[in-house]
Amino acid sequence: MKPGRMMVVPCVILLAVGGCKKESAGTGSAPAFTTIDWSTAGAIQGTVHYVKTLPKPIEIDMNQDPACTLGPTLYSEQYAVSNGGGFANVFIYIKDGLGNRVYAAPTTPVDIDQKGCRYVPHVVGVMVGQPVRFTNSDPTMHNVHMVPTVAGNAAADISQPPANGANGAQDARTFKSPELMIPVRCNNHPWMQAFINVSANPFFAVSDVSGRYFIKGLPPGTYTVAADQEVAGEKTATVTVPAQGTVTQDFSY
Repeated sequence: MKPGRMMVVPCVILLAVGGCKKESAGTGSAPAFTTIDWSTAGAIQGTVHYVKTLPKPIEIDMNQDPACTLGPTLYSEQYAVSNGGGFANVFIYIKDGLGNRVYAAPTTPVDIDQKGCRYVPHVVGVMVGQPVRFTNSDPTMHNVHMVPTVAGNAAADISQPPANGANGAQDARTFKSPELMIPVRCNNHPWMQAFINVSANPFFAVSDVSGRYFIKGLPPGTYTVAADQEVAGEKTATVTVPAQGTVTQDFSY
């Protein structure tokens, strides 16, 4: 018998009693995840500014639910701008330049709390396959309603009972495909809204109350970095990240 056929016969026999051992390489094998090389990794930092005349804040009327009137007066969160013009809640991510690198998703959930009849935080980023955990910390019934538009991302309509002391109801969901600005709403309180951004890689950030952001761990290279805001839309820039260096890229709306 030819030597090349000796590899086939044992496999056929084993299949009849339980199957062959799957090879680590070849069709159907798990992807080889890229590990961040911190000895050469660089970073992108910057500030997102709002330079136009700021729209007048809209006060939210929450009188339909007495439990929601226990806290301070709330205003719409579409434009969260500091006195210095820093634009908060803008999602910044690497849009292009990573090639065929594949990164493992963290198992630690990203949390969205329902507190004071608001979703906190207002904007989050999460990797494909990473859990998003929703908690109801309020003394009233809440609802988590999501309708993604990208194939693979399932819609959700979750009712969560009022919190019992410190033990708020929790539910978690994951997403299978990258998608930006998935709206999250509460059917019981129509002013409540948050946005989930699902990324294929771990290189993203949400601008803070001063408009600042920081993305670390990037391999040296040239990238398209994008900033996306729920109302104002997306802006892009091209940056070159040096080894063990940090490049600054600001955005203005």
